[in-house]
Amino acid sequence: MDGAANPAEDATRRAALFALFIGIAAIAAGYAAAFTSSGTPVWAAWLLALGIPVALAAIMILGAARGRRGIGPLKLPFAFVALVLVIGFGAALALPATEGPLSTLWLGLPARAAIVIYGVGLLPIIVLPIAYALTFETQTLSAEDVERVRALARENQAANETGAREPTGNQRRG
Repeated sequence: MDGAANPAEDATRRAALFALFIGIAAIAAGYAAAFTSSGTPVWAAWLLALGIPVALAAIMILGAARGRRGIGPLKLPFAFVALVLVIGFGAALALPATEGPLSTLWLGLPARAAIVIYGVGLLPIIVLPIAYALTFETQTLSAEDVERVRALARENQAANETGAREPTGNQRRG
């Protein structure tokens, strides 16, 4: 049964598309606020700190969604990554901007930079590949799915070859 016939099957995709729209709107509003004549308001950075993780999580969900199964066991890793991104960006914004030459370094970086590099940048790079590897068998295309894609490709190719041989309306009038 295809997703258009049963809208309940696309609930995951619809929710992810809605979240993606909200995330992108937040990012756009944050960037647009930078162009105000009174300077960039404080809330603009927070819109980016929330909009970016929401948009990224929505894109991950759209890429992993499989019909009625949704994203299955990837819910927890995706939620973890989104939470890490929100906390990481939020912490970097919330910490006072008091770095100086004598500031304590975290693995060679000032605190806010270390949070962004190690938390926002590296932690998801470690978690997501492990999550995909552990769920590969259940989340990838089955043999039936692959055969269905091949059958559709053969049908499409046959239709294109037939269409190429028959003259179109403009060629008949010609």
